Amino acid sequence: MATSHLTSVFRPPLPWTPLVIAADRCKGCELCVAACPKAVLALDRGRVNALGYHPICLTDRSGCTSCALCARVCPDAVFTVWAARREEHRQ
Repeated sequence: MATSHLTSVFRPPLPWTPLVIAADRCKGCELCVAACPKAVLALDRGRVNALGYHPICLTDRSGCTSCALCARVCPDAVFTVWAARREEHRQ
């Protein structure tokens, strides 16, 4: 069964990561870098996207808390933020 692009948007990525970055739309403004309280975002200086910019990359996925501050300040809406699954509490 084929999955559409919309189906993949509503399912967390595998392997799990707190951020999915649409690097093809990123203009490298670094507003997200300045907003990130954990300093886990940086420009990918080894890559240039189709727009001619160095896109943002997540440098430490275990350090990301899914706070979504990056997504809030991004003028190009390049971030999809996923929260980690909560552990089920057993009684």
